[in-house]
Amino acid sequence: MLLFMRNFFHIGRRTSHRVSSFASSFPENPNSSFAAGVFGDSSSSKSDSSFIACPLIWLTSFLSVIRFPFVSKASPQSCLDDISAESFRNSLRQGGWDDPKMVSVFASALAPIWVCRVLVKLREDPKLALRFFKWAGSQIGFSHTSESYCIMVHILFCGMFYHDAREILKELILLDRLLPGYDLFDMLWSTRNVCRPGFGVFDTLFSILVELGMLEEASQYFLKMKKFRVLPKVRSCNELLHRLSKAGKGESSIKFFKDMMGAGLLPSVFTYNIMIGYLSKEGDLKTARNFFEEMKQMGLTPDNVTYNSLIDGHGKVGSLIEATNIFEEMKGAGCVPDVITYNSLINCFCKFERIPQAFVYLREMRNKELKPNVVTYTTLIDAFCKAGMMLEAIKFLVDMRRVGLLPNEFTYTSMIDANCKIGNLNEAFALANDMLEAGINLNIVTYTTLLDGLCEDGRMKEAEELYRAMLKAGVALNGKTYTSLVHGYLKAMMLENAMDIVKEMNKKGYKPDLLLYGTKIWGLCKHNKIEESEAIIREMKDCGLTANSHIYTTLMDAYFKVGKTSEALNLLQEMQELGIEETIVTFGALIDGLCKKGLMQQAVSYFDQLTSIGLQPNIMIYTALIDGLCKTDCLEAARKLFDEMLDKAMSPDKIIYTALIDGYLKHKFPQEALSLQTKMVEMGIELDLFTYTSLISGFSHCGLVQQAKSLLDEMLGKNIIPDEILCICLMKKYYELGDINEAQALHKDMIKRGLISWPSDGVAPSMPT
Repeated sequence: MLLFMRNFFHIGRRTSHRVSSFASSFPENPNSSFAAGVFGDSSSSKSDSSFIACPLIWLTSFLSVIRFPFVSKASPQSCLDDISAESFRNSLRQGGWDDPKMVSVFASALAPIWVCRVLVKLREDPKLALRFFKWAGSQIGFSHTSESYCIMVHILFCGMFYHDAREILKELILLDRLLPGYDLFDMLWSTRNVCRPGFGVFDTLFSILVELGMLEEASQYFLKMKKFRVLPKVRSCNELLHRLSKAGKGESSIKFFKDMMGAGLLPSVFTYNIMIGYLSKEGDLKTARNFFEEMKQMGLTPDNVTYNSLIDGHGKVGSLIEATNIFEEMKGAGCVPDVITYNSLINCFCKFERIPQAFVYLREMRNKELKPNVVTYTTLIDAFCKAGMMLEAIKFLVDMRRVGLLPNEFTYTSMIDANCKIGNLNEAFALANDMLEAGINLNIVTYTTLLDGLCEDGRMKEAEELYRAMLKAGVALNGKTYTSLVHGYLKAMMLENAMDIVKEMNKKGYKPDLLLYGTKIWGLCKHNKIEESEAIIREMKDCGLTANSHIYTTLMDAYFKVGKTSEALNLLQEMQELGIEETIVTFGALIDGLCKKGLMQQAVSYFDQLTSIGLQPNIMIYTALIDGLCKTDCLEAARKLFDEMLDKAMSPDKIIYTALIDGYLKHKFPQEALSLQTKMVEMGIELDLFTYTSLISGFSHCGLVQQAKSLLDEMLGKNIIPDEILCICLMKKYYELGDINEAQALHKDMIKRGLISWPSDGVAPSMPT
């Protein structure tokens, strides 16, 4: 062993230590006398330029000696001396795989060297070489070295057995049988002249590393490949860029792109699309535009993917004008918009509550004979649901099925969420059943939406049943699920249960987040406990958390309800100073609070500011304003807003219709009120107690007692019970008009129904003012 080590280091001193030293030992002519000398009889081993003279091979062989001591009973060294690589090759070709001499070779520590020799001898017959390689690897006690793997890869690659070469190389990477201080590139480079030199194998190495997710290693190998001028293909580089971008490694993506350019590789359209797509998704639109301009300067023509990425990126951050400009530039450049283009535009306009503009693109899409897909329908349905336009959402769901498109989990969840928010839980659970029957499993978002709906409706027993069902189904609960339960218990005044859920959250390692704090603040504000809510906000600040717009909006609404208008307005100013984004919900609470206080001028002023800051008024805001304007006798302004809603394809709700009906009747415009009532019925909006009260009292005020009496009968027929004041109001009007008989008949009927309690003495009681 000592002699072996001395000889090893002596050879090492006489041989170059460059990585490529092994490469020079293989001439390009495979039939040269050199090859015969190395792989023929033992006398050729004295050559200084022989295969055995490579220090890398000797080092691997030495490690093989350590792994496989000389324990063969058949004197394996003598077997190696007796069998030349040439005779080994001939024996294999004749099918002598089970020859005892051949099998005995593998008991020797020098077997790895012998295998390498045989593989080189078989380089002209890749199929036989691969068969031998696999057979050798199956021998008991034998393991291939990294050299034999690399030689095999080169042989297969030169023989154009690319798939097999790729699999062998992948196997070596996964085995990780490399020597300390060496890497796979060094091994492949040092064995590159086993066959006709070719550099495609290095591209394969690079692409395998990318495929296996070894992105850092691939990036490092690229620099080494650049140094040796064996660069991977642009296609392989694109795949690495794609993987880096998908993994969220933006800096690494940009660095690798620069490395590509520095190495002289010319990026393709796909290369730029990867970079522009990633940067657009991340919101770095300035850099994305720089790449876009650079791409055009290089003479590359942007395609649909390029434009779609930029449109989507600008749309998602609210740069709707810029998104539209890019769309126009796309058409001007002769690039035909596709379904993805229109879906991106529809999505961004729906996201920022510009549904009418989204419909413009939907019509344009259909005019160009592009069929809306599931994404198109789901985007619009979700927008309708968020805007409270349930009739439109249902129409699109029906139309979606009519054209043969099946709703997906996002479609169903949007509909379920919207129905839960308006308290229509029966429809929500019916949709959930439809979802299951369609073979779509409920996800955590859908489950939590249903749970939250039950909690919001105060149906805590059913919420607990659903919660247990989720646990039984193995659904991974999240913080929002627990927070929904806390919210429900607080709303139902079940404080002990709420605290139990909070304790369970703590046990499972959930730290209080903004959502939980917001729920606690909401519960306190609901019971007008403003000081306790302010204490929670101070606690949040101590924990390093900053209240979000939801929390500020909740507190603002509570201030309005307890009459602290100036404090509510101060909160808006505080939000602006802290850079907290005011949402449409924030302005909804603000405008609603001002309207309820009769401060209509301020409310209208904030309403007028919405479009300038990129927000679009929703139904909640229109309802608050129309109701407030009607109550302050600004009927013309209220009607103008009502018409504006209709122009925007927004469906006025029951509150808006009732407010306008009440306003028209107070100003003695019964025909307009009747027209609105008819529209309500046509829209499928059921008249409730408040609507009937406004109509009956209003028609009585106008002296139209027969219409009022007819509506009262209709109301009673629907089991909607009027209050005593409404009944007295109608009877008093009969007395005023001198219709005593009708008044007394009504009086007797009301007493019989138990609606009024004062005796029938023919005198109408005085109306409260």
